[in-house]
Amino acid sequence: MRDTWREPLEQQEPEVVRTKEETDRKCPDCGGTMDFDPRTGGLSCPYCGHKEEIVSREEIRSAKELDFSKAEETGNCNWGVEKKVVICKSCGAESVYDALEIASECPYCGSNQVMEEKGKNTLAPGGVCPFRVDKKQAGQRFKNWMKHKWFCPREAKEKAKLEAFQGIYLPAWTFDTQTRSKYRAAYGIHRTVKTKNGSQIRTEWHHTSGMYQEFIDDQLVFGSDRYDRGILNQIQPFATEQNVEYKPEYVAGFGAERYSVGLKEAWERAKQLITNRLQQNVEDKVRRETQADEVAQVQLQTSFSQVTYKYLLLPVWISSFTYHGKVYQIMINGQTGRVGGRTPVSWVRVVLVVLGVVLFMLLVYLLNNYVF
Repeated sequence: MRDTWREPLEQQEPEVVRTKEETDRKCPDCGGTMDFDPRTGGLSCPYCGHKEEIVSREEIRSAKELDFSKAEETGNCNWGVEKKVVICKSCGAESVYDALEIASECPYCGSNQVMEEKGKNTLAPGGVCPFRVDKKQAGQRFKNWMKHKWFCPREAKEKAKLEAFQGIYLPAWTFDTQTRSKYRAAYGIHRTVKTKNGSQIRTEWHHTSGMYQEFIDDQLVFGSDRYDRGILNQIQPFATEQNVEYKPEYVAGFGAERYSVGLKEAWERAKQLITNRLQQNVEDKVRRETQADEVAQVQLQTSFSQVTYKYLLLPVWISSFTYHGKVYQIMINGQTGRVGGRTPVSWVRVVLVVLGVVLFMLLVYLLNNYVF
């Protein structure tokens, strides 16, 4: 990868986003509550089909890059065990929600309730990556994914219902930073030498050092530890550059969660991810410049400057099912439709496949060695 250097971005001060306002935009045709429509990127009435824009194309803006050094609220938020009582402004019903939720739907009248993200020790989201994949499309992606799970028992496949998927926005942090790394590494060149028994490949090791610079754009760190990281990795990447400035209408009809992993902890995780990436890039650089056959013992001393961040909400379709007392979770990227998850394995099917392969190989062997 080519060394790069990027000039400092114009720093923006965080804005307090007031989101306690109700997102119950009523349909002018039938009076129904309108939801966000992934197909159009605007609001849509689920009853009569009336559609409206949230903002015009000319007014669409992305989330601002904020100066990490000026952030005031950086700690984790351990609200997972807390609950909130929310009164629906449409019907007056009281509902209890997990305190990490910032958006939900009234279970009584279907009214969209967007709770207040800006509270004690929390930051407000700066942007949203809206859903592009609707529930029907997500269901089709899931159906195709399950078809390739050959070792998954039929009974388990039947328990994984398409209609069980719920759309939710997960909290995430992205970081931009300029990196400068001093590195040391060893590289090996293979040589073929003649011996009494023929020839042998030997490796001559050398040492090198230098500087490596790279600008990191949108290093992603999820703001929640409530979900399986392995599954989240399966549904990546997210196109975080396609975010839009936060407006409550974008989460209308969907669930959304506050961050529990705070800005400070997220940055520590980001630095580790960035360091792993830089180490691989430096290894590639050394191999390319020295024409080495092997590179080892890469050591970095990295400085990070011009650190900026964004707090985004990312779209995910989530479902789970229980099979033989164990819960299995499925996730679908709400932007790309990429599916990830874990499914049970039928060991009977595995054994049958292994036996089939062994019998096939045995048959091929007998045919190739049969003497007429």
